[in-house]
Amino acid sequence: MRKPDFFIVGAPKCGTTAMQDYLRQHPEIFMPEAKPPLFRGKELHFFGSDLKVNHTGLTEVEYLSYFQEAKNEKRVGETTVWYLYSKRAAYEIKEFNPSASIIIMLRNPVDMLYSFHSQLLYNGDEYIEDFKTALDAEPDRKRGLHLPKHGLVPTERLFYREVGRYPEQVKRYFDVFSREKVHVIIFDDFKTDIAKVYKETLLFLGVNEDFQPAFRIINPNKGVRNKFLRSLLRNPPQIAISFAKVVMPQPLRQGLIEALTRYNIRYEPRPPIDRELRKRLQAEFASEVERLGELLGRDLSHWSN
Repeated sequence: MRKPDFFIVGAPKCGTTAMQDYLRQHPEIFMPEAKPPLFRGKELHFFGSDLKVNHTGLTEVEYLSYFQEAKNEKRVGETTVWYLYSKRAAYEIKEFNPSASIIIMLRNPVDMLYSFHSQLLYNGDEYIEDFKTALDAEPDRKRGLHLPKHGLVPTERLFYREVGRYPEQVKRYFDVFSREKVHVIIFDDFKTDIAKVYKETLLFLGVNEDFQPAFRIINPNKGVRNKFLRSLLRNPPQIAISFAKVVMPQPLRQGLIEALTRYNIRYEPRPPIDRELRKRLQAEFASEVERLGELLGRDLSHWSN
């Protein structure tokens, strides 16, 4: 059975879903469709044992089963955006496959966090709708206060500023895998010239760089039509799960969930972040941005201006 040999490790809301879609279209690359069993999240979360977000509890045999349809493709990979944040995932991936290649995608941390907050609201993982209030709640949340009552969200997802501290996360992968085995993509470049960044990524993976996929719009900002339906799909009563398993085969159950999920999506533009809050966060992350620029050998000062 094939082992994955490259990993898109994060960060969240930095174009990873789109890149996964574009790479999956390449005939020399296999990435699983990631349609796990009923009511389980779509990312595999196999590595990163230090995080509560690693909730799937997959055994190695179960994890590898996602790659069993790989045939003669040159590269096999997966995407889990919390591998970057994790303090253990880099080491665990290295032990699992010492020759693995790593793809990291990064975005202005202020924009990333604002988009990430919107995604958590959509998922039902965050109940504080005002971004500034959610940021201000971080100290209390680290003490176990003001957390969502349903208890389903891993608490580290709500420590927004920690998610945006890129330098130590990136350096960890550089140290574990070497700089040559880690390909860093800046979201600004990805947004400006997708085809160029995609080709550079194919070159890094050692596959035919002349292939061009359908560059579809992936993962736009969205909300939900009905919060109760979202809650039901996310955390269904055990009796409903048992009944569904009896009356419907697994493919039909999965299809029904996907249809209801699609129905419940409302696509909507995200309002601009408050200007004063942006300035405050830019100042707060300025030293992090400077350190990241030094690490990558690139001027990223426009993120702080």
